[in-house]
Amino acid sequence: MPLARAGRTKNSVVLSAAAAALFALAGCTAPAGPAPETTAESMMPSSHVHGITVSGETSQVLLATHEGLFDVTTAPATKIGETLDLMGFTPGPSDGVFYASGHPGPGSDLPNPLGLLKSSDGGKTWEQLSRQGESDFHALATTRSGIVGFDGTLRTSTDGMTWETATAGFAPAVLAGHPDSDTVLATTPDGIHRSTDAGATWKPLSNGPVIQFAAFAHPAEAVGVEPDGTVHYSADAGETWTPKGRIDAEVMAIASIKGEDGRPWVWAATADGVVVSTDGGMTFRPTEAA
Repeated sequence: MPLARAGRTKNSVVLSAAAAALFALAGCTAPAGPAPETTAESMMPSSHVHGITVSGETSQVLLATHEGLFDVTTAPATKIGETLDLMGFTPGPSDGVFYASGHPGPGSDLPNPLGLLKSSDGGKTWEQLSRQGESDFHALATTRSGIVGFDGTLRTSTDGMTWETATAGFAPAVLAGHPDSDTVLATTPDGIHRSTDAGATWKPLSNGPVIQFAAFAHPAEAVGVEPDGTVHYSADAGETWTPKGRIDAEVMAIASIKGEDGRPWVWAATADGVVVSTDGGMTFRPTEAA
């Protein structure tokens, strides 16, 4: 049942505190030791995943991690491009276009932090667009009008080069957008904030679930996952939500596309591996790598 936010109760305060703790655990400390070995069973090339994307054209599944970008469509996972600590990652307006941010990897001559990078070849090479040495965008989203990013300040850009500061009094854990829409969702421990003007202005949802991870399958359809793994679906671009199934593992990132049957298909990078739902988020199973 949606959680009412009007008139805070003791239970809602406890829930918000618990959500905040879980959101913090999904944050951004670099791994203390070397990257774990990839196994066919887990298909996880890194214990720290900050983004997942699925191609609607090729069904390729990519993970953005502390150790770089990996294709997990096949097992073992395949490294793409140079090693970058990808803290922020989002697909662009066409297949194979990505935007990213974070930190350079060992031996890289790129500035730290990376600012906004763009790849037009599926992550093999990266172009420096803006804010190199200034911004580590931990959250990024593509919209019809440009890009929304959070580097401690919520910013919007129409071209990836120049930026405007958005009016917002919150720190998003995740930003979710769609390249064919100007609606953006921002997840926070207190609930979702929503923008319909490409991130320029925001309004909190008056009630709804406390969603930690969100993604658009279509300009009008979104999916979200609570800190406890409960999956929700929205048919109105994040205004209202309906509970569906549950992911019984620690979720690190989600992605969604419109399925062949018209329902959203949902992928989740978890601590146990990548799982997928082809029934709108009701049930999940491990992905089958080729």
